[in-house]
Amino acid sequence: MGEALPPPAPGPPDGAEDRIRKSAISVRGLRKAYGDTVAVDGVDLDVAYGEIFALLGPNGAGKTTTVEILEGYRKRDAGELRVLGVDPGASTARLRERVGIVLQGTGEFDELTVGEVVEHFARFYPGADDPAGVIDRVGLTDKARARTHTLSGGQKRRLDVALGIIGRPELLFLDEPTTGFDPEARREFWGLIKSLQAGGTTIVLTTHYLEEAEALADRVGVIARGRLIAVDSPRHLGRRDAALATVSWRTPDGSWERTESAAPTALVADLAARFDGEVPGLTVTRPTLEDVYLQMIRS
Repeated sequence: MGEALPPPAPGPPDGAEDRIRKSAISVRGLRKAYGDTVAVDGVDLDVAYGEIFALLGPNGAGKTTTVEILEGYRKRDAGELRVLGVDPGASTARLRERVGIVLQGTGEFDELTVGEVVEHFARFYPGADDPAGVIDRVGLTDKARARTHTLSGGQKRRLDVALGIIGRPELLFLDEPTTGFDPEARREFWGLIKSLQAGGTTIVLTTHYLEEAEALADRVGVIARGRLIAVDSPRHLGRRDAALATVSWRTPDGSWERTESAAPTALVADLAARFDGEVPGLTVTRPTLEDVYLQMIRS
């Protein structure tokens, strides 16, 4: 009787291949520790192609470590990970050509002009975008001939973004991209991000501006103490869409009254009837994304 053959190697779990094929990023059981400190503790995450996904978390929560592993800059201790179908821990130059990264600071090029820096980075990519067009998209056309050391902080940040998108990335990582932007510039930048998404780019965003996450992201993930504790759309995160509304108004004697209601429309109608029309000082609010986020990371 012949020698028994070894059992076949186990394949991926049911549905895993299909999930990976449909996801720009697919993560299962991601773990990273530094000595006795566990920075990332069993994170599972999928990011769909064409999605804007915002990863939120306080400093030290594991957010930066997670993103650096996804980018291929840091090795993981355990877990299955695919980025554009490839393991970034063993990434090739081809994968790097498909991914754009905007770090919190790309570098200093004091003696080069904005145009020279963008043109230099364009040479790294076989299918690079037009440097002048990219400079215009990030709002630096007037500074194209300026040396980078003369740029303001916000303008340097725009240059960082230009370098991140010059290669026409399929997947773009944005790390605090609007730091140093004034409110008008920030909203202009949001338009750029939306245009990139409309062109098919998948975007992973980290930001401390909760209104930025709400304006841009299809879904947000909240990471705390190394664990991904919630993933949902900004509207539904923490069931904020179903939370009680706070209705407040000014009474005839000038004092303020405030109440929580699951049916604010009906309450406002009752108030309008009581005041015979306009309700003085009427406000109706629900928890903001920031309210829900802060509650999550403190619990």
